[in-house]
Amino acid sequence: MYIPNHFKIGDEEKIFEFIEKYSFATLYSMHKGEPYATHLPLILKKDEKALYGHFARPNGQWKDIENQTVLVIFQGPHSYISPSWYEITDAVPTWNYVSIHLYGKVDIIEDDKVIYESLNEMVTKYEKLNSPYNLENVDSRYIEGLSKGIVAFKINITKIEAKAKLSQNHPEERQKLIIEQLEKSTDQNEILVASLMKENL
Repeated sequence: MYIPNHFKIGDEEKIFEFIEKYSFATLYSMHKGEPYATHLPLILKKDEKALYGHFARPNGQWKDIENQTVLVIFQGPHSYISPSWYEITDAVPTWNYVSIHLYGKVDIIEDDKVIYESLNEMVTKYEKLNSPYNLENVDSRYIEGLSKGIVAFKINITKIEAKAKLSQNHPEERQKLIIEQLEKSTDQNEILVASLMKENL
């Protein structure tokens, strides 16, 4: 990914926080000689520097994924930025966004205990705190049956690229004017971009 210095995120803890917040990712690999992508939630294990997830078994991407470097993209909020917001005519529109690219090697997981723990952790992450649903309450035979329909995996992270393009190349006053316009919006993406820009000021 092309990352000018002023857009680079160098703090690994911030990168991991972002991944945990925007954990629905796109996993790219070569499959049957062509680029192939699957959209799926992933669980980050910081202590292992690894990602855990699973494919639907009929998705053939898993069959030839182990002996290659894969790319995982986590995309955060993004927004169009108009030059009219900072009262200038000699400028062009742009787009603000945050994106994290992780590269790594995939191990297919066959250990039933590790698969269950991975699934349970995912359910726990996404269920609301007051949700009555708990994977531990589901009949184990039912879980075993459904587990046959997935292929669990672990991605060992080998490289991280992180970019926050949030108008840092503009003067602070101009950034504030952009934030002001974004905060007037009812679009959730624009509101979140404004919040991220404030954190970077």
